[in-house]
Amino acid sequence: MDEPAVELLSRLWEEHVQRAFPPHLRGRDIDGEDLVLLDAFTAGGVSSVLSGHLDENRRGTLLVCLAALEKVLPSLGDEGGGAEYYERLHEMAVLAAELGNARPR
Repeated sequence: MDEPAVELLSRLWEEHVQRAFPPHLRGRDIDGEDLVLLDAFTAGGVSSVLSGHLDENRRGTLLVCLAALEKVLPSLGDEGGGAEYYERLHEMAVLAAELGNARPR
């Protein structure tokens, strides 16, 4: 496993859990994607990768979240830190997917 990627993912995760979910995005849906659920499901995948327990179901969910993040990011404005919050979430999803694919199944 690529240690620098793991360290970067761990740092981004620590930053993420220190941030509050942007309140103005609660209950918001963009192109059929519930932003709270997208955050929660992505966080679950990232957490699974960091703990070494990314099974096939979680891997699939993480990949679905990655596609959804790529769909919603262009529609998020800078209001209340929403874009920054979801850009970090996207970066974590990319790293987690790469690290999850590098591990034996």
